[in-house]
Amino acid sequence: MAFALALIPVIGLLLFIYFKDKKEKEPFGLLAALFFAGMGTIITAIIGESLGELIFNVFIPGESAIKQVLIAMIVVGPAEELGKYLALRLITWKNRHFDYSYDAIVYAVFVSLGFAAFENVVYVFGKGGLGTALMRMFTAVPGHACFAVFMGFFYSKAKYASLTNKKGKCAANKALAIFIPIVLHGIYDAILMGAGATDEEYLAGISLILWILYVIALFVGSFIIVIISSKRDFCIVNLPDKVQTIYRPQVAGNWTCSCGSVNYLNFCPKCGKHRQTGAAWYCPQCGTLSTYNFCGNCGCQKPQPRVPSAL
Repeated sequence: MAFALALIPVIGLLLFIYFKDKKEKEPFGLLAALFFAGMGTIITAIIGESLGELIFNVFIPGESAIKQVLIAMIVVGPAEELGKYLALRLITWKNRHFDYSYDAIVYAVFVSLGFAAFENVVYVFGKGGLGTALMRMFTAVPGHACFAVFMGFFYSKAKYASLTNKKGKCAANKALAIFIPIVLHGIYDAILMGAGATDEEYLAGISLILWILYVIALFVGSFIIVIISSKRDFCIVNLPDKVQTIYRPQVAGNWTCSCGSVNYLNFCPKCGKHRQTGAAWYCPQCGTLSTYNFCGNCGCQKPQPRVPSAL
């Protein structure tokens, strides 16, 4: 029972993120590799946390709430999130399947929940049993998924910036893909660890309330990012040898099929008919071949034909 409760939230969140990928599902082999790589980052996390705590114990002996907060922010958060980012970067950055903006969120969540699955099983069987499983089912596991959503969001922006030769934006978003999850994770653990280290009941109570509010805000923010990113999913690569059929919905707008179905896709989900298009043209900005009134890669509007001036 406890083992099932340790894995049910992981499976549920993985399915939720996976089915929000509407445009092009990722191959199972790649997702499995990311999940097990996430499990492997437990090793780097243990090494990093052990070394960090050893250094803190040398320079700050004893136990205090401030010390636990510092360990959470400076040791635990970086040790876990850096390992996840490294696994994500090594497996996906040059992978040919990384061609849509939402893919990065899928990849990051699979890595993070691989870590969370292993960690959850260890906590449930080693420290708390059924009670721990129930608590972590609604807190720690979704928390890891939330950190990953922010990592994937900025990681996607970094990849797109790289493909469009914007080196400054690429570097900035790579940094944010690491820094933001570390800070979010650090705050999450700092409130809990600080509360556990204080002898003052009122401080512990205030910390608990702050932690609950923080978790709610974190969950809501991550959910909004997933929903918006899924709806605005677009192709981030140039396909010079193929007609570009991916576009940004907010640029394209809706269309009405002959069967009466109104939608924004390039085909009718009801009867399968393709959206009516004009003649193919090359985008003057990025060179992408398109058959729509806008470029599916950068959103540039189709150039209007020049009208010869009267003599």
